[in-house]
Amino acid sequence: LAELEIARRALPNDPRLFELTGYILRRRGQQEEGLQNLQRAVELDPRNFYTLQQIALSYQGLGRYAEAIAALDRALAIVPDNVETRTQRDLFYLFWKGDARPLHQTIDAILAQGPGAIASAADIWFFCALAERDPAAAERALVALGDNPCWGDSAITLSRSFGEGLLARMTKDEPRAHAAFEAARAQQEKIVQAQPDYGPALCVLGLIDAALGRKDLALDEGRRAIALMPLEKDVNSGSRVLQYFAITAAWAGEKELALQQLEAGLRAPDASLMLSYGALKLFPVWDPLRGDPRFEQIVAALAQKNRKLNHAVRRKGATFDIR
Repeated sequence: LAELEIARRALPNDPRLFELTGYILRRRGQQEEGLQNLQRAVELDPRNFYTLQQIALSYQGLGRYAEAIAALDRALAIVPDNVETRTQRDLFYLFWKGDARPLHQTIDAILAQGPGAIASAADIWFFCALAERDPAAAERALVALGDNPCWGDSAITLSRSFGEGLLARMTKDEPRAHAAFEAARAQQEKIVQAQPDYGPALCVLGLIDAALGRKDLALDEGRRAIALMPLEKDVNSGSRVLQYFAITAAWAGEKELALQQLEAGLRAPDASLMLSYGALKLFPVWDPLRGDPRFEQIVAALAQKNRKLNHAVRRKGATFDIR
C-alpha cells in the first residue's frame, strides 16, 4: 500500500492504482475503504466493465444487494449480452428478495439462444433450480455444468458430484445421494491431502461427511477448519469456514450448534451468499432448520433488514429496477 501511495502521488488520475488499492484493502477485510477506492477507479474510468463487476462483489460482501445490482446494471449498459453478469444480477436479486422469478426468466431467455449459451452460468442455473425445487431443471443444469463446480462462494468450492448429491438429497433419492457424496468425498480428500492446512478445503470435507452421516468426523473437520483459518488470518476465507460450518452442524443434526454458527456467521465481516435472506428462505441446504422458531426469526429479521435497506437506497435516489 505504501508503494501504491507513492505511485499515486506521481499519477493521481491513474485508475489502476485505485483499483489495486481497493483489492488489497478488501482482502484485508477493510471492505468500505476498498470499495471507496474501487469507486474512485470507476470515476476515472467509467466504462471499465471489470471494475464495475468488482464493485458489485464488494457490495455483496457487505450484504448490500441493491447497490450490487445497481453496479451490475451499469456493467450491463456497457456489455449488455454478457451471460455471467445477466445471471449474476438476477441471482443477487434472489439473494436480496428471496424471489427466483427474474433469474428464471433470464435463464429461459439465455436457453432460447441455444443449448450451449448457458454454459458459463450453469452453476447459477443449478442454484436457481434447487431454490425453485425443480429437479428436472437441476438435472439439465448438471449436464450443462460438465465437470465444473456446482457452486462457488469465495474460498468455498463445491464439486459437480456434490451438486448431484444435493439434488438427490432434495428428491429423497438416498442411494444416489450417498453415491454422489462418496464421489465428492474422494475428490475433496485429495484436495485436503494436497493442502492439509487450508481451512476452506477441510470445511467442505466436513460438509460432505455430514451429508454421509459421519456426524462426529464432520463436526471435528468443521472445527479444525475454523482453527486453521481464523478471521484474524484471512477475513474472507475465515468468514466462509465459519458460515458453512453452520450447514455442517445442521446436517449433523446439531440444531443448537447450527443456529449459534448461523448467528456468528451473520456477524462475520464478509457476507456469504449462502447466508443471505434468499438462500436461507429458499435453498434446500437449510431444510433441517426449517420450522425451528429461532431459525424462522433469523429469516424474518433479515427480511426486515432488507426492507430497510431498500428504503434507504430509494432515498438516495437509485434509478435501477428493483422490481
